[in-house]
Amino acid sequence: MPALPHRSTRALVWFKRDLRVADHAPLVAALEHGDAVGLFIIEPEWLHSPECSPSHVAFALACLGELREALACHGLPLLVRCGPALEVLAGLHAAQPFTHLLSHEETGPGWSYTRDRAVARWCREQEVAWQEFSQTGVVRGLRQRAGWAQRWQARMDAPRLRLAGRWQASTPVAQPPLPTLAELGLPAPEQSLQPAGEQAALQTLRSFLGGRGHDYRRTISSPLTAEQGCSRLSPHLAFGTVSMRTVHQATEQAILHAPERETASALRAFGGRLRWHCHFMQKLESEPEIEFRNMARAYDGLRENDWNPARFEAWCQGRTGYPMVDACMRSLKATGWLNFRMRAMLVSFASYHLWLHWRETGLFLARQFLDFEPGIHWCQMQMQSGTTGINTLRIYSPVKQALDQDPEGLFIRRWVPELAAVPLPYLAQPWAMPASVQALAHCHIGHDYPAPVVDDKTAVKAAKDRLYALRQTDTARAEADAVQARHGSRRSGLPPTAQAPGTRRRPQPPSRPAADPAQGRLF
Repeated sequence: MPALPHRSTRALVWFKRDLRVADHAPLVAALEHGDAVGLFIIEPEWLHSPECSPSHVAFALACLGELREALACHGLPLLVRCGPALEVLAGLHAAQPFTHLLSHEETGPGWSYTRDRAVARWCREQEVAWQEFSQTGVVRGLRQRAGWAQRWQARMDAPRLRLAGRWQASTPVAQPPLPTLAELGLPAPEQSLQPAGEQAALQTLRSFLGGRGHDYRRTISSPLTAEQGCSRLSPHLAFGTVSMRTVHQATEQAILHAPERETASALRAFGGRLRWHCHFMQKLESEPEIEFRNMARAYDGLRENDWNPARFEAWCQGRTGYPMVDACMRSLKATGWLNFRMRAMLVSFASYHLWLHWRETGLFLARQFLDFEPGIHWCQMQMQSGTTGINTLRIYSPVKQALDQDPEGLFIRRWVPELAAVPLPYLAQPWAMPASVQALAHCHIGHDYPAPVVDDKTAVKAAKDRLYALRQTDTARAEADAVQARHGSRRSGLPPTAQAPGTRRRPQPPSRPAADPAQGRLF
């Protein structure tokens, strides 16, 4: 009996938020095909989205430059195309038809969700097999949260994937130079960015686990110590230059070999935040609407009709009259990074003191954060604004945070130079300076530095009165139960982290949100 004719296959590996070679399921799957090519699409929907900034694009381009060189070592060309995804895919398919589209799942903003649905329809019409692979603990199509933690653990404990092979392209593929920001119509970033790319990600991971993270618990709250004490992996996880599984397994190994109990405890705290990272992303995956509307609909109309442009502008410019708030905002705008407690304070101040709705403030912050991760970002914006219905209201005092986290005034003096000569006792609240002290400090409140945009006690009382009154209503209570059932954490059933092989594993106690709001972020 004659052999059946062999149907050649060609794979297109679509890179999105996974700009690496190691532990990359689509790349490994592409080895099964005789011919393959990589693709990254610079989509106008991304460039024109209200959460995108030149810093994001610059970081991605730097990652792509390194990725292209790494893939070339395996014989895989990487195309970088500009245009709507459907147009790019259709053009490539017409020029050199591919039979398989391979990519990672993406829990992205609304425009990417709409795009993926359109791509899925196109693939069905063209008889292209589109296979999507998971790369985090987020579960696509999850119906209920029960058992989610065990699934996360199983994914993270699975062996990492290694690209052991290379391609021999049947047809040479031209790879034009990467576009510049100017060619994309974007200005140069105003921020100083972290080093980009897979090698930078791995170096950052090694330096954290090998030393920087050994005092993690005590360094993450102050913006002074957090700059070095936090992992600084969040941009790399957001752009996928390192996999969550790689970070998890490296952390587990570091805990096992930690020289001291305190070091193991610090790294174990970090390891727990990996789980919370995916926990928050799962919320957006399960309910994409929370990017645009209140998680608890009982809060609709709470702030929407009270928008104050002047207050918003003062907050964006770091000129609210509250030094710790202003220092944090200016630092963020200059560096693209801020530790979680200070991020939470910025959102709290905007939401409660200034009574601004989280959507517009969230878009502004998304453009500042180099590590913008939609699932975490929008869940945290609502959590810190009090619109989830289930989380404790956390209203930060800017004065207390200055005294606690910047007791010597070093951070404030660095980022708010107008206050450089203000005596330390007045630095957290310069409006309390007598006129004679203002003259000596060469800082006149209301002239050299703005007076407080709102009165602290009055604004906080008004916010609490409105929110607590709403929370007592039957509608809000009933909806809180529904939100908890849909998105709340469950009894984890996870084993203690980093036990030696052969050790019997015991279930952990019920998982509950930590008192420290720094859950979910890996700054």
